[in-house]
Amino acid sequence: MILNSKETTLAYRCPVCGTSIISLVGLFALSGDLIKLKCPSGCSELSVVRTKDKKVRLTVPCLLCPKPHVYTLSEAVFFERDLFALSCTYSGIDIAFIGTKDKVMDALAKSEKELLELLSEAGLDNFDSLRLQNEEEDAPFTDPEIEDIVRFVLADLDEEGKIHCSCGDEGGPYTFEFTNEGVKVECEVCGDSILIPMKTVSEARRFLDCSELHLK
Repeated sequence: MILNSKETTLAYRCPVCGTSIISLVGLFALSGDLIKLKCPSGCSELSVVRTKDKKVRLTVPCLLCPKPHVYTLSEAVFFERDLFALSCTYSGIDIAFIGTKDKVMDALAKSEKELLELLSEAGLDNFDSLRLQNEEEDAPFTDPEIEDIVRFVLADLDEEGKIHCSCGDEGGPYTFEFTNEGVKVECEVCGDSILIPMKTVSEARRFLDCSELHLK
């Protein structure tokens, strides 16, 4: 009697050059060793391994994030789904596909269209530029110019009475302290405070749209 080996099609897009890497993965091959799908240009690789508890762990390079994402799936999901997408936990963009060849190819084509639109909107030329831009957004918040702007926004909120604490309408005065975690705003009278995350440039930029603060 001949047993049919479980197998599935696995694909991802190289975050550097944008090439689609597609391969057939079988249970027997996966049971024996670590499998790697490599970009032909050597820019990236996706690894798959079967764990001791018979699950499948994938390490997938991301189009946006500087580090790959790790996913753990059951064998049923990995081998028996017609289509299963693995998404970036930061952006929600699909970065890998598992399933039948036809379904995976269709999903790749659809994702390529969406990614090209994303690149166009961002004014970028290639996938590597998109990834580098994201790395810069998540860089440590050290820009003194942005810090000055944040101080200006806080002072403006204070002047307009948009910072609220237990003191009521006559709250304050307030102190602003920059720490490694962010900006701490505290009322000198009641002690109510709030820590505004400010570890990265992107967090600092989001704060610029702040219109009101409630201290606790």
